Amino acid sequence: MSPHTDQSGARHMPLSDLPVGAAGRVFALKGDPNACARLREMGFCESAVVEKLSGTGEDTLLCILAGTRIALGDRAGSHIVVDMIRSPRKGHGR
Repeated sequence: MSPHTDQSGARHMPLSDLPVGAAGRVFALKGDPNACARLREMGFCESAVVEKLSGTGEDTLLCILAGTRIALGDRAGSHIVVDMIRSPRKGHGR
């Protein structure tokens, strides 16, 4: 899934494509229902805010969700569709 903008101006992209240091609001979970159920159990529910700490298309990405650091495989990150709500912090970037 490549980033795209909807009619409201929100920019949807997989968490795996969110720039390092940026924050996003979970818009939807896509893909395998079992994987999506597990992600919801971990707290990746619609409207949750997540900040990406590391991971640039490698095997693992690190993020903060509700004050907890969580490591995800890049494939799991591709199931989480986010809207970027904050650009990367200074000193971060892809």
